[in-house]
Amino acid sequence: MNSNPDLGSPALTLDKLVDEIAAGKIDTVLVAATDMQGRLQGKRVTGRFFVDEVMEHGTEGCNYLLADDVEMNTVDGYALTSWEHGYGDLMFAPDFATLRHIPWHPATAMVQCDLTFLDGTPVPQSPRQILKRQLERLKARGFSAIGATELEFALYNTSYREAMQSGYRNLEAASTYNIDYSLFGTGQVETYLRRVRNEMDQAGLYTESAKGECNLGQLEVGFRFTDMLATCDNHAVFKLGAKEIADQEGRSVTFMAKPNEREGNSCHIHLSLLDEQGRPVFAAGDGTDMSNTMRQFVAGQIAAQRDFTYLYAPNINSYKRYARASFAPTAIGWGWDNRTCALRIVGHGPSLRFEQRAPGADANPYLAAAALVAAGLHGIEHELELEDAIAGNAYAEDVPHIPHRLHDAVDLFDHSPIARKAFGDEVVDHYVHCGQVEMNAFDGAVTDWEVHRGFERL
Repeated sequence: MNSNPDLGSPALTLDKLVDEIAAGKIDTVLVAATDMQGRLQGKRVTGRFFVDEVMEHGTEGCNYLLADDVEMNTVDGYALTSWEHGYGDLMFAPDFATLRHIPWHPATAMVQCDLTFLDGTPVPQSPRQILKRQLERLKARGFSAIGATELEFALYNTSYREAMQSGYRNLEAASTYNIDYSLFGTGQVETYLRRVRNEMDQAGLYTESAKGECNLGQLEVGFRFTDMLATCDNHAVFKLGAKEIADQEGRSVTFMAKPNEREGNSCHIHLSLLDEQGRPVFAAGDGTDMSNTMRQFVAGQIAAQRDFTYLYAPNINSYKRYARASFAPTAIGWGWDNRTCALRIVGHGPSLRFEQRAPGADANPYLAAAALVAAGLHGIEHELELEDAIAGNAYAEDVPHIPHRLHDAVDLFDHSPIARKAFGDEVVDHYVHCGQVEMNAFDGAVTDWEVHRGFERL
């Protein structure tokens, strides 16, 4: 991760967008913001209306977008909004640094937005604002964060509608065996992967590679590093685009952390720091010696790992992924290029960095990245000492473990002094309630497992 002169450069300038709208090359602008589940939500506006109104004033959207569940149900109990408060509006405030073409839709562009109250003040519970607040704290210390994500997902030759109608049973995976690193295996789905790689690049992402993975139909796409906010913006665009391109081809993809009993879908996040002059600060030289800043930052990750697991694994299903010998971490610790650890140190010199392996593909990238920055700042502020590396199989080590259930992770986050100091009570309480909503929904559901196990035998 060397410094990059193109870090943070917009994919599409505002002047160019206005010109393309005037010339009829763009007729639709997606005005988008990320919800609690990490999904892009918003409106499709005409190019003319975007220039006349949205460009200067933004647009409104119901505040239930930050107070619903995964099925978009209105949920009681949030301080931000409720039936008693009337479900009023928030403002979508465009961030023109995020402008981009959306090549999988004709004549379409997108701008990602910050959510604000009607008076223009930021909504603290907004995922993008949560990350921005942590990046501001980091900047006050003289640092900025750069990073990249590696995102796994499963591709099916079954359409979304067909999958739903079948109860998500008997789906046709895009591969029939382990195609990890297989060029033949990925060649069989190259029509899809080629569109993904090229159209994401046209949308302003820097796609590095795509490869096969272990599970049936499982693929991974990796992206070039950039500043951490842009990384998360791009990540959200990728997830939307990967779904929409699959849908256009009569296929489907899932970013569930554990869609079946084989290997789960991960989201590995790489992160390092730059100083105010844009110079990498994690290395103490050209080799693998860590600077004191890096040692403290990584020590903070370990200290906050259990408390922040909820931000890496926000759903009931997330915790099915944490299994022994699964390449998903269970033990909390770090190691040199050691994929059995939650934290893997890789690179050398300017590229020295850590990889957080706990998040699944279902993680909200803004919340996961905010957790990384907040944990690192905790390590720096308290000058934490970095424990020894795990040299062998971390699954067999007698060390603290990642929580096994969403219930435990939410409770740890709720009672974490690290979380409440870093994020504030209103943010912690908001997301704790979100977790409680999911737990209550699951606890009240009768699963297929229960019916198959007990219908006749009990």
